[in-house]
Amino acid sequence: MYRELGEAAWSWVLGQVRGDDGPWLPDIVSDGVSDGVSDGEQPGGPAADRDSLYAGIAGLAPVLAEIGRYRALTGTERSLAAAIVDRLSAMAPGRTDPSLYDGLAGDVTALKLLAPGREQDALSRLGGLPTEFSDVIAGTAGVVLTAAWAGGDHAAGIMSAGGEALLRAADETGAGLDWRVRPGYPASTPNYSHGTAGVATALAIAGHVLDRPDFVHAARQGALHLLAVGWLDDDGFVVPHTLPYSQRDVEPVTYTWCHGPTGTSQLFAALAFAGIEEVGGYEVAALRRRCLRSVVTSGLPRRLRPGFWDNDGRCCGTAGVGDVLVDSAQDSDDPAGQESLLAAARAMGDALVERAVRDEAGARWRFVEHRQDPPLLPPGTSWMQGAAGIAAFLLRLERVMDNGPDATVVDRPDQWWAVPARVRPVRQP
Repeated sequence: MYRELGEAAWSWVLGQVRGDDGPWLPDIVSDGVSDGVSDGEQPGGPAADRDSLYAGIAGLAPVLAEIGRYRALTGTERSLAAAIVDRLSAMAPGRTDPSLYDGLAGDVTALKLLAPGREQDALSRLGGLPTEFSDVIAGTAGVVLTAAWAGGDHAAGIMSAGGEALLRAADETGAGLDWRVRPGYPASTPNYSHGTAGVATALAIAGHVLDRPDFVHAARQGALHLLAVGWLDDDGFVVPHTLPYSQRDVEPVTYTWCHGPTGTSQLFAALAFAGIEEVGGYEVAALRRRCLRSVVTSGLPRRLRPGFWDNDGRCCGTAGVGDVLVDSAQDSDDPAGQESLLAAARAMGDALVERAVRDEAGARWRFVEHRQDPPLLPPGTSWMQGAAGIAAFLLRLERVMDNGPDATVVDRPDQWWAVPARVRPVRQP
């Protein structure tokens, strides 16, 4: 069921790929579904982020890698993979943005997945590209994680310089250390994508790989800050979306990969990877479980109220939650806990089955923006906000159901430590 829907979604994405100085992918498309809502406009040409991991062709690499885990790529897919490698390799020397989701580190990720070895030239430039940001999505933390994942002659220098920059960017708090998306930013988004949880994760990973106790100590201090600003009620753990609360028109607590306990759970996996057993009197393994307990008891993926659960993608929605649940299940040595996590992942898959829009072109999803009329959005194509990323989750979910929790993981820079070494390709530290 999940594989068939994932293949249908991938078929729809493939149908949207265009060619203009290499492949590109419209982020949203005019859907043509007669459902009484307005459709998105088809863009006239490639967007500025056409090559990015977040919304562009680099984001097709992990989908192709996932497909390659259970069947041979078709001729069309092989040609697309080669065209992505050629385009990213040609563009990398001119890249000025080093980031994981919008820049050169995303190129490194795609090249490593599709053509191992071809990423090293791009990686060699990462350390020389400055950024004002600290976070996983757009800043230094994402670059550090990419270097740790990719390895090679340049990785240690990039991790060392990046980790030291993150130490300089930290804000001391009464409980520990905090990182904002960039120093001096007026609000804090302390969870994984743009704040302390993600930065502390990068420091924990780099600290372990480089044998830098100062990096690992700073990561632990970041976790202490999160414990001070979060809540541990009902055997869970959540951290506010934004501090101070009034800065954003969103629910005070969300449950996503980007701004909720789904992503923040990855920090506690990283601390365990770095040899840290407890923080603030709590075992880090227990804090990871607490994060996921908060997720699975929150009510998602049901849309309980406007603004609670409007997105089914990787960054902000159902597929991202499902993928982390599968990571955690594969990392669990408790059979009962493992089955509970997989059941929760299947619940995410079932919601995606229910919400899919299907026709002869394939499958896609239309997210909701409750503050606009009509609220239903046009379908997206991309890794983080569209059908490509959802397809990869569905394909992985079916593969784990078929092969069990030891199924090989198509790992990525922002999650590889969260699964055991035995299920990862042999390339990480």
